[in-house]
Amino acid sequence: MPETAASAPQAEPFRAAIMQIEPQWIDYNGHLNMAYYNVMFDRAIDQLWLELGIGPAYMKERGGSTFTAECHVRYLREIHLGDPVQIFVWLLDADDKRLHTFEEMRHAGEGWLSATSENMSLHMDMKARRVAPFPPDIQARIAAVTKAHSTLPRPVGIGRSVAMPAKR
Repeated sequence: MPETAASAPQAEPFRAAIMQIEPQWIDYNGHLNMAYYNVMFDRAIDQLWLELGIGPAYMKERGGSTFTAECHVRYLREIHLGDPVQIFVWLLDADDKRLHTFEEMRHAGEGWLSATSENMSLHMDMKARRVAPFPPDIQARIAAVTKAHSTLPRPVGIGRSVAMPAKR
C-alpha cells in the first residue's frame, strides 16, 4: 500500500481493515491472549499512520517514526478464533511531537465492543533517537484529521486509569 495522506479527513473514526484471529494467538483459556490484542491494535495504528504519511516509507526517506510512550488497554469481552475483528481509531489530540489516540476493537460481524486502547505516541528523529517535532506537512495532515475527529462524540473509556474501586 503506498504511503499517502487521505484527500480529505472524514468526520468519522478511521476504520482499519477487518482482521482475523490467528490460531497461535489463542491461549489456554480458549480466547485471544492479551498480548495479541496489542498486536491487532498496533496493526490498525500502522494503517492510520500510512494515511497520515508516517509509515515505513517516512522512516526510510525522512528519518522519522513514532514510539508508543503510554498505553492503556481495557479488555471488555472475549474474542475467539474465527471472530472477525475491526478496529476504529480516533485521533483525539496532537501537538508538534505527540499523538493521542483511542481505539475500539469490535466484532466485525456483530458490532459488539471487545476492547479499547488509549495511547500516547511520540514522534522520533531516528538518527538522534530523540523526540522531535513533526515536519510541517505532516503536522498539517495530523491537524486536519484531529479537527475532523474533534466533531465526533468522544468514545466511552477515554482517560481511564487503573485503580481499585473506592470503598463505600
